[in-house]
Amino acid sequence: MLDCTMESIALSDGYRAHARWWCPPNPRGAVLYFHGIQSHGGWYERSGAHLADRQLAVLMPDRRGSGRNRQQRGHVDSVERCIQDGKDALEIIQQRTGFATVHLVGVSWGGRLAVALADAEPQRVRTISLVAPGLFPKVDISTGEKLRVAMSMLNERSRLFDIPLDDPGLFTTNPERIAFFRADELKLTQVSASFLLASRRLDRRIRRFERSDWKGAVHLFLAGRDKIIDNEPTRRWFHNLALSDGKISEYADAEHTLEFEPDPDAFFSALTDWIAERCDSRPG
Repeated sequence: MLDCTMESIALSDGYRAHARWWCPPNPRGAVLYFHGIQSHGGWYERSGAHLADRQLAVLMPDRRGSGRNRQQRGHVDSVERCIQDGKDALEIIQQRTGFATVHLVGVSWGGRLAVALADAEPQRVRTISLVAPGLFPKVDISTGEKLRVAMSMLNERSRLFDIPLDDPGLFTTNPERIAFFRADELKLTQVSASFLLASRRLDRRIRRFERSDWKGAVHLFLAGRDKIIDNEPTRRWFHNLALSDGKISEYADAEHTLEFEPDPDAFFSALTDWIAERCDSRPG
């Protein structure tokens, strides 16, 4: 399999973000891959490599303040900045590959950004693959924390709050990946008040997505034993989209992070096959 290269990409406000980049010879399509709230691209290198093995160019940025990005740790100023970062990455992969449309993959929180980006750039997104997407989470900060977040928005927008996901058992029961989680010094443990508000505002865009101008294809992946995401409202949201090209793949015995399953090959195949079958755009 093709190894990724680590690169630094320039976002439109001058922030430089680390990113993983796979570019096979003569790619058939382009994939922009968004990770979750606590994770980073290092969690998903295997699926990135499988996509590249199907002749897909893959750009997997670490979100600003996440992963290898130490500047403004855990912080984003606004929902507009979140979406603009997505637009910037979209522009970068289009410039590199020449494809007019791009396939989005969003894992957990990254699913929120993928949906919002498709809504904002309907002509530039071909498909969305949502992997245990954080559209309807089961886990949230406490009521008291929400009040402190609201107060912080008045005079301390960059104040950090704990992400309530520090138990590896929420993500996987695979001992190997539990050990990886515990040893991972790059995982994010806190986000700012303004990041939390931006996430809430992304939710509004997700709720209205069924009225979007975007008419592409959606592949929804669900983990049957997910402790982080509420699958039932996620299914209802998907069905309300009334898609002409939509699919749900569910793994009844899997935990939240499908990549961390002891044998994730069925997931990798489903993800890569579905996108590869929809690579009908050509560079130029």
